[in-house]
Amino acid sequence: MDRPTFVLTILLLLFFPSPSLHIQKGNQISIERLALLAFKKGIFDDPKGALSNWTESTDFCKWNGITCWQGRVSKLKQGRVSQLNLKGQDLKGTISPYLSNLSQILLIDLSENSLHGPIPEEFGALSLLQNFSIRQNEVQRQVPHSLGMLKRLIYIDLSSNELHGTLPTSLLYNCTALLYVDLSNNSFTGLIPPEIGNHLPQLGILNLYLNQLTGTIPATLCNSTNLMTIDLGNNLLTGTLPSETIMCLTSLLHLHLAFNDFTSEDKNTNLYPFFSALSNMTHLQSLELENNYIGGTLPKTIGLLSQNLSNMNLGANLIHGMIPLSISNLSNLSLLTLSNNYLNGTIPLKLFLLPKLQSLWLADNLLAGEIPSPPCELINLQQIDLSGNNLSGSIPANIASIKQLTDLILSKNSLSGSIPSGLGRLNLGLLDLSHNNLTGPLPKEVAAMKTIYAYFNLSDNALEGPIPMELSQMDKVQVIDLSSNKLTSEIPSALQACVEVQLVNLSHNHLQGTIPQALGKLISIQILDLSSNSLSGEVPSSLATSTSLRQLNLAFNNLSGPLPQGGVFAYLTGESLMGNNFCGSLLGLPSCNSNKGRKHSKIFLLLLVCIVSVLAFLTTILSVVCYRRIRRIVVSHRGETDLNTPAQDLSSSYPRITYRELVEATGGFDLSSLIGSGSYGHVYRGVLSDGTVVAIKVLQFQASNSTRSFNRECQVLKRIRHRNLMRIITACSLPDFKALVLPFMVNGSLESHLYPQAPGTGHPL
Repeated sequence: MDRPTFVLTILLLLFFPSPSLHIQKGNQISIERLALLAFKKGIFDDPKGALSNWTESTDFCKWNGITCWQGRVSKLKQGRVSQLNLKGQDLKGTISPYLSNLSQILLIDLSENSLHGPIPEEFGALSLLQNFSIRQNEVQRQVPHSLGMLKRLIYIDLSSNELHGTLPTSLLYNCTALLYVDLSNNSFTGLIPPEIGNHLPQLGILNLYLNQLTGTIPATLCNSTNLMTIDLGNNLLTGTLPSETIMCLTSLLHLHLAFNDFTSEDKNTNLYPFFSALSNMTHLQSLELENNYIGGTLPKTIGLLSQNLSNMNLGANLIHGMIPLSISNLSNLSLLTLSNNYLNGTIPLKLFLLPKLQSLWLADNLLAGEIPSPPCELINLQQIDLSGNNLSGSIPANIASIKQLTDLILSKNSLSGSIPSGLGRLNLGLLDLSHNNLTGPLPKEVAAMKTIYAYFNLSDNALEGPIPMELSQMDKVQVIDLSSNKLTSEIPSALQACVEVQLVNLSHNHLQGTIPQALGKLISIQILDLSSNSLSGEVPSSLATSTSLRQLNLAFNNLSGPLPQGGVFAYLTGESLMGNNFCGSLLGLPSCNSNKGRKHSKIFLLLLVCIVSVLAFLTTILSVVCYRRIRRIVVSHRGETDLNTPAQDLSSSYPRITYRELVEATGGFDLSSLIGSGSYGHVYRGVLSDGTVVAIKVLQFQASNSTRSFNRECQVLKRIRHRNLMRIITACSLPDFKALVLPFMVNGSLESHLYPQAPGTGHPL
């Protein structure tokens, strides 16, 4: 705040006083009681009953969270409120401006509640206030300029709220007694006030992390020589590392500049000046520079840093080169993070031998060679992360001698050989050996580690053999990932004992058999992946009744039959089921009945094809035989086809005359009716029942060729038309009797009609 604005604020407070002055003047104690009741009125939710005894009938000095001045103090202070401490009561509401009537108060702590709204402007009247904290609420808007009037303010904590705007310059420039300033985890923007160090000579703690501040670190901080903690992490600060500024801060214990955009000197290639400046801080305990753009190699002078240094985090930068052996001089180092850089070379064994080292994070670098094998028992090392490097060789068996080890992460390297069974003697909370070239079986001792509570990941290796039954002893593990190996045999039903497991991934192995019903009884399971195996049989119904299962992948197995309904199966995708032989009503699968019909249809079709093929073959053979026989007959009887036509064919288009009628017409073939004889039979004159006179030629049946002759005569007389030939009336044919019926010529003999003579000559015409 500039000087004119500051003066105007003071005048407003003098001539237009706070709401307390609207109350009739009287006893100051009554005013403070009313101010506190006004605060209570602004609270709409008090789940812990913190304000339950704030009543008119009770002395307010005995109210919860209220402390009053007592003892040998001035009469002005006697019985007045000195502290309002309602920290962590989960109160919901607003901060009443009437609290500004607590004119003798020293401390207001409303942290860890759910208060919202602004910081009252009237608080600038609390001239004796030394400690003000509203940390971890939902307070909004900007910090009022009036707080710059709190000349005695020593401690202010406005962190973890929803404040915005620029940093309150009036507060940071006028409250010169401040020792502790925490404005972190808000939405402040703009620059850090450049003159801050000139106005806060006593400042010891400056926390501005988790904001959106820009610009550089003010050089004036060099004047705040009592600074012990500077935390500017998680902002948008730029520029080179402040080597000259921090060189003045010899009392600094904690320097946190992580998650910004700082670089090193000489166009981001030289880290020597910065680490030389750090060596002047003989009390430095923690250094956090992770996630910047710092480049260069680690200088050997890194070993000259404070012997009190316990935490050094340089991860996620552009640091390259080898890890200097001089780091091993930092005998009190407990946490070393160099992950996500471009470090190369090998891992110095001396890092493992640091006497107080608890966590070693070297992941995602270019480190090569073998993992150092500790020559002796290490009693403090708890966490090792060497993942994402180019490490080779086997996993040292001596790692099992690191008795306190809880986290072992060696994934994404080129490690080979088998998994040391000695790891099973450790009390690991998580084990990640994934994405290596490990072979052999999964040791039963490793599978039986009951202490693993986070994740057990051996995926993307070449492990063989069955899944050990001992894996069921991991009753605290949350993630089991054995995918992309060469595991065989069946899935053990004993996995049901892993009651805390949320993810099980056994995909891309050679597992066989059926899916155990027990997998659906895992009470915490959320994700189950069994894809790309050789599992068979039907899917157990227990997977549908699981209330926790959210994702299921069964693709590319030999599973069949209907899918269970309900539960996770209600929203499965086609990708999670493909490559099987399922049926049912889900996801457009074929119905199970149609599958049976299709199966039967296929069998029937196969049988039909076989039968038709056999019949076609037999028909072909029979046709050939018949063809040859018919051809032989045709050749031998060519020209005689008409002679063999049966006489009864004539009856189909001629009058039918029975044998009885012929007998009656000829008087029983009496000799008196005989009109002619020949070698093949006799001709009789007959009179039919209708009076028609006919000539009846009766075949002499004894002759061997009489039937053929009779048939030939029938055919000739039937087909030929001529004026000299008689028209055939009909024929009569029995097994032992055959006859032709012809018209009878009454006026002369048959011969006279066939061959008539010229009149008076006796010669034929």
